[in-house]
Amino acid sequence: MKKLASKTRPRLQARRYVLRLYVRRFNVKSELALVNMKRVCEEYLQGRYSLEVIDINHHANLARDEQIVAVPTLIKRLPAPLQRLVGDMSDLNRVLLGLDLKARGQ
Repeated sequence: MKKLASKTRPRLQARRYVLRLYVRRFNVKSELALVNMKRVCEEYLQGRYSLEVIDINHHANLARDEQIVAVPTLIKRLPAPLQRLVGDMSDLNRVLLGLDLKARGQ
């Protein structure tokens, strides 16, 4: 007897997140965003993430390529769809919604 492939989506807990946080060094909001994102990643993603922090002063070409117009900006590359969040990431509900870790209306 053949096994049928499961049509269910992979469990949320199994997904790996690829994140980029664009910051400006010595900027209070950028530093706060970094602290907040590290906390969110450790608490909600527990080792299932890579967080790349990019200082736009040193990597202006990357910021230009990603069309970064404000800092701090978080880009969630994976899992799809790509999401952008701008600000210090202190609004936990907004961050969790942006990372698809919380359903709308919860």
